[in-house]
Amino acid sequence: MSTYAGFRPDITPLDAPFWDALRRHELVVQQCASCERLRFVPTELCPHCYSASTRWKRVSGRGRVYTFTVVHRAPTPAYQVDAPYPLAYVELDEGPRVPARLVDVDPGAVEVGMPVEVVYADVADDLTLYRFRPAAR
Repeated sequence: MSTYAGFRPDITPLDAPFWDALRRHELVVQQCASCERLRFVPTELCPHCYSASTRWKRVSGRGRVYTFTVVHRAPTPAYQVDAPYPLAYVELDEGPRVPARLVDVDPGAVEVGMPVEVVYADVADDLTLYRFRPAAR
């Protein structure tokens, strides 16, 4: 596998289960064990009931574009090679909104409300990233 030149996450004990799941090609979000609300990004306390009791829940990986932008000038040369490319917030069918790079779509064809599904990018032996592509509904 080639060397990944993009940004690498600083994986902490709090979010390690998320990154481990991505390597298995699964998308998970944190769930409060008390009020059962789902959340992304992981936090130590539930922002709704303040419980410290959490678990990880596998989600469908399906959702809709909530909002988006098209990047024309990327932050580094590693990303500029793909410009222009769309970045979005995807509202998962289960509720949480996640930031995501959209792939397999012309940037001019992206629309708010567009159905999308998760895909996995194994960018290095030790790192898998999630992306979203258009999905048929």
